[in-house]
Amino acid sequence: MEKDRIYIFDTTLRDGEQAPGYSMNLDEKIRMALQLEALGVDILEAGFAIASPGDFASVQAISRELKHTVVASLSRALEKDIDAAWEAVKLAKRPRIHTFLATSDLHLQYKLKMSREDALAKAKAMVSYARNLNDDVEFSLEDATRTDLDYLCKVVEEVIKAGAKVVNLPDTVGYATPDDMTRMVGTVMNRVPNIDKAIIAVHCHNDLGLAVANSLAGLKAGARQAECTVCGIGERAGNAALEELIMGIRTRSDEYPFTYNVKTEEIIRSSRLLTQITGVKPNPSKAIVGANAFAHESGIHQHGMMANSLTYEIMTPESVGVMNTSLVLGKHSGQHAFEKRLADLGYTLGKEEAKSLFAEFKNLADRKKTITDRDLIALVENASQSSPVIWELESFVVNSGNMMTSTACVTLRKGEKKFQEVACGTGPVYASLRAVEKIIRHPFSLEDYSLQAVTEHRDALGEVFVKISDGHGIYRGRGVSTDVIEASILSCLAAVNRMLDETVAGQTGSLKPTTPPNFDNDMLSTHSDKKKERGDA
Repeated sequence: MEKDRIYIFDTTLRDGEQAPGYSMNLDEKIRMALQLEALGVDILEAGFAIASPGDFASVQAISRELKHTVVASLSRALEKDIDAAWEAVKLAKRPRIHTFLATSDLHLQYKLKMSREDALAKAKAMVSYARNLNDDVEFSLEDATRTDLDYLCKVVEEVIKAGAKVVNLPDTVGYATPDDMTRMVGTVMNRVPNIDKAIIAVHCHNDLGLAVANSLAGLKAGARQAECTVCGIGERAGNAALEELIMGIRTRSDEYPFTYNVKTEEIIRSSRLLTQITGVKPNPSKAIVGANAFAHESGIHQHGMMANSLTYEIMTPESVGVMNTSLVLGKHSGQHAFEKRLADLGYTLGKEEAKSLFAEFKNLADRKKTITDRDLIALVENASQSSPVIWELESFVVNSGNMMTSTACVTLRKGEKKFQEVACGTGPVYASLRAVEKIIRHPFSLEDYSLQAVTEHRDALGEVFVKISDGHGIYRGRGVSTDVIEASILSCLAAVNRMLDETVAGQTGSLKPTTPPNFDNDMLSTHSDKKKERGDA
């Protein structure tokens, strides 16, 4: 182990996915895992194999897909959990079993009903059991930051003897301060006699907004593995944000003289893919990846930036993958120029994929005068969605105004057949999605609707995220268009296709109509119509 080498353990697909609204299907997890490998994370925690058949399948699939990254599965300190974790990761080129047991007196008394001695014996036995299956075993002392330090050191020493190569000291509930982390990690590094036989890891939660600061403090005190997630997603207030941690090390190398494998230029792409999959965008003011992270409005700041960017920027946008180029393409651009620009943006396309995407680009160029890099990125991301194709949009006509009920006529295509329905609603989006519901004959309700501009100006691309429910599950969809109604229908169809893909064959069309969806957040509903809708309720 290199003395100053930091190992990045990404748990976006395990701890991150446990946050409400961030669940992913198998295809989405694989896409995210491949991007995390491109980002250069050292270890990827693919899931909690025994949690569900779906989790097991995703861990197993990711294990098969990744070429270089260590693939880990979490497990409780139970033989059945460890067996499931090993079965899920054993096909990985570099598998890891990650098992854990709580060690704080609070958890021992109220959750586990165990004594310190029993917990220590259990930890040793389960690490030994896991080590008999696989050489690479990580052990986590859950709630380490609230564990008695003498007992903590004893557990660390014994699990290393039992074969743990990595010992993780999590701040499970985000209770610690940087001083606490320095004290805990420093004590372990100084008092555990066999500490040179393992890597110490830190896993910090953000309940007090200190996850990144605590992680950096732990690394400075001697830990060499940091556990984190893209955009800091995770349970409650989230985890340490990978991008903040890495850029903190890179920017303040005077304080943190560490090396790492992360390719920082892939940070923005990783964040965008997470947004595309989950429909949740980072806060605009979010460090590193927020929309305002490199924006300067103040005249004084702008003047300083023009003189020397270092006056108000401590890192370049390019260092995290933000492209500062503006318009480069238009409707007269050829396919060669189109493909070259995508290559400059980091996208490598197959022949057929490039041909199809170029056709989409031409359609967009007919609608917009100028095509920006953000437009191109939106096109690529939209084309890479993993939704099955069952229903496709053929055409739509909407009649709407502030003195009338909105009416939508929507035509969908299913294979070679076309289907058309007309529906009314309190706004054009409401009416359009009601028409879709009538055509597919599978009732659903709109759980969430989000409309945002991808680019600037009047001809900006609109990006719509929706979540729909049919009473059996929640399904996400994303749509992009210069027409927000079209983007809304496309996002709905992406979600609908996922819903129908998971529905038992023959069930479609047999369900009774439900109550109309709640479109309170329909961006295009009129104020008076919204009032009427609430009054009817």
